[in-house]
Amino acid sequence: MYSLLLVIIYIAFVSLGLPDSLLGSAWPVIYKELNAPISYAGIVTMIIASGTIISSLVSERVTKRLGAGLVTAISVFMTAAALFGFSISNSFIWLCIWAIPYGLGAGGVDAALNNYVALHYSSRHMNWLHCCWGVGAAISPYIMSYSLMGGYGWKHGYRSVSMIQMLLTVFLFISLPLWKRNKADDSNFGSGAETKSEIIGLRKALKIRGVNLVLITFFGYCALETTAGLWASSYLVMHRGVAKEIAAQFASLFFIGITLGRFVCGFISDRFGDKQMIRYGLAVIIIGIALVVIPFGTNIYAFAGLIIVGLGCAPIYPAIIHSTPENFGAENSQAIIGIQMASAYTGSTLMPPLFGVIAEGISIGLYPFYLLVFAVLMIVMSERLNKTVAKAG
Repeated sequence: MYSLLLVIIYIAFVSLGLPDSLLGSAWPVIYKELNAPISYAGIVTMIIASGTIISSLVSERVTKRLGAGLVTAISVFMTAAALFGFSISNSFIWLCIWAIPYGLGAGGVDAALNNYVALHYSSRHMNWLHCCWGVGAAISPYIMSYSLMGGYGWKHGYRSVSMIQMLLTVFLFISLPLWKRNKADDSNFGSGAETKSEIIGLRKALKIRGVNLVLITFFGYCALETTAGLWASSYLVMHRGVAKEIAAQFASLFFIGITLGRFVCGFISDRFGDKQMIRYGLAVIIIGIALVVIPFGTNIYAFAGLIIVGLGCAPIYPAIIHSTPENFGAENSQAIIGIQMASAYTGSTLMPPLFGVIAEGISIGLYPFYLLVFAVLMIVMSERLNKTVAKAG
């Protein structure tokens, strides 16, 4: 039962990644068909991000009342329904309306599943879980591409992913007894802490020593990861003079580096532990940024640097999440992981556009230095967190 539920959770995270890259791959067609300005994609993503932040902040109350399994099933159903709504939308306004349940569902399943795996499974599985997210995010552009190239249109692409999510929803509702049985059988990770009646709440959670440090660390990580991925191609083209086609290929390798890195980290994370994995990841990121910024006279080192930054990013997100019960207690983990998710979404939503302003107003050549700021911020905050937790222990 333990292994079967784990397979279902893996599939759920593949499903969670599926919608994340649909809008970007379909928007060049969508905005023309709906007669919307090209910049309006940002409005849709902001609505989705707002929904994920809200659902992350209330995840503790909802998950402790309904249980992680039911929250996951309902959340996946909400995203499936929202994607189907996208597929029947004939105006930009309807995209915005359907973006609301999409964001709420995505944030709900993200917070619930991350906490459940942190409580009940090893660090290895947390890394592979987020590797599965990368698989989903990599598959969906091919689904959309098939729909567009086959003449079926962008709505068919959204409908296809919606059907996949609906199928998963059915399996999740059928699997609900497994979640309860796994909780009853588990005696190692919090004794059912995720469903205790006491609600910690946002204010109490923020008063726990070290929580502010992990929130800043998470904010910095997601700011770095999202900015690195979004602006890599533009930096290579506009600052390095790389051809657009080549730049796009190497920018995509950043995400491949994250996905493959998490797969590899799954084999070693239990041996080294979460704290060391974060340190190793940050060291690799610094090396990657150095390769991007140093003028070697050839772009090969910049290409390699982007891939290395992706590899460095790989263990950090899973390790921060998985270490939460150990750092702050299993009884507090759902509340804190929910806040961490909200902090992560805030960083990934606000910081990449801020760099766009900097690039336009000053120079896109500041790209690696902007990434370096967040890398240093993570180093300082994560090490302060380690000292705080050690003193508390």
